[in-house]
Amino acid sequence: MKTKILQALRQDSEVYISGQQLCEQFGVSRTAVWKAIKQLQEAGYEIEAVRNRGYRLLAVPDILSQSEIASQLHTKWLGQNIRYFEEVDSTNTAAKRIAEESGCADWHGTVVVAEEQTAGKGRRGRFWSSPRGTGLFFSILLKPQIEPGNASMLTLVKGMATVKGIAQVTGLRPQIKWPNDVVLNGKKLVGILTEMSAQVDYVNHIVVGTGINVHQADFPQEIAKTATSLKLELQEAGRNVQISRAELLAAALFYFEQYYETYLQTQDLSALQEEYNSMLANIGRGVRVLDPLGEYEGTALGIDNKGQLLVDRGKEVSEVSSGEVSVRGIYGYV
Repeated sequence: MKTKILQALRQDSEVYISGQQLCEQFGVSRTAVWKAIKQLQEAGYEIEAVRNRGYRLLAVPDILSQSEIASQLHTKWLGQNIRYFEEVDSTNTAAKRIAEESGCADWHGTVVVAEEQTAGKGRRGRFWSSPRGTGLFFSILLKPQIEPGNASMLTLVKGMATVKGIAQVTGLRPQIKWPNDVVLNGKKLVGILTEMSAQVDYVNHIVVGTGINVHQADFPQEIAKTATSLKLELQEAGRNVQISRAELLAAALFYFEQYYETYLQTQDLSALQEEYNSMLANIGRGVRVLDPLGEYEGTALGIDNKGQLLVDRGKEVSEVSSGEVSVRGIYGYV
C-alpha cells in the first residue's frame, strides 16, 4: 500500500490527491490510507495533509526502503523483486545465497540492496568500503541463456548503465575505466564485480554487483587519492544537489534492462560497442597493461565486440581480456 500511495503522490507533486481518490483507486478504506500516510511520515516523508483537499508530497528522505525503491522503478521485469537489507555481508554473496537456496529460476531479475555491507567485495578479493548511509550497494541476480564465456561482458553492460543513470540523476558526466570501474575527474566513483556459477556449457546464475560512492565526504587513507563520491564532485562543480539513492538505483536498473536486452540479442557488444567507446575514459590514452605474463604499454583504441580492450603497441594491436589483467594509466590511475 505504501508503494502504491508513493507512486500516486509522485505523479504530480503540485496536485493534492484526496483520501477518497486513493481509496477508490486502490480499493481500500480511508483508515488504511491514513495508516499508510502516517507510516510514510514517520519514515521521514514530508506529506502535507489539507482538509477537503487531500495529500501532497513535499519532500522525500534519502532512504532505501523496499517501498521507496519500488515506487521509483520504471522497469518491465528487472527489480520487480527487491530484497532489502539494513546490513549484509555482501550484496553479491546474499544474491548468490538466494539463487542457491531457491532451487528454481523465479529469482531472475531480483535486486539485492543493502544500507551497509560488512564485507563488501571488490575485484580480486579486494575489500569495498561500505559504511552505512553513504553509498549505493546493490547486486542484480540473473539467469541468462548465454554461453558462460560471454558472461564477463555483463560487467561492461553494467558500466554503461551506471554512467547513464548517474548522468540522468545528477547531471554529472562520468566515464568508464575498462573493465569494471566508473570514474570522474580521474578518480574512482563506482566499482562493479560480476560473479558466475556455471557448468561447462550452462550458466547456473550470474550476479552483477555495483558499489557507488554517493555521500562520502572522505575515504580511508589507502584510497583517499584515487576515490571520489557524487557529493564531492557536485560540491566541486558548485552545485547543491540532494541525491536520492533510490532514484539513482531506479535509473541504473532502467538502463541496465535496456542494454541487457540488446546484449542478449547477439551475446556480444556489437550493438553497444560504439556507445561504450564514447563513454570510455581510456580511449586514445596511454595505458599500462599489468599482465601476469609480462607488463607492457600502449595506446587504448577502445573495445571490440567481445568487450576486449584493443591496445596499440606500435607494431601490433593486442586484444586484452579482463581475467587476471589490470589496466592503468601510464601517469596515474586512469
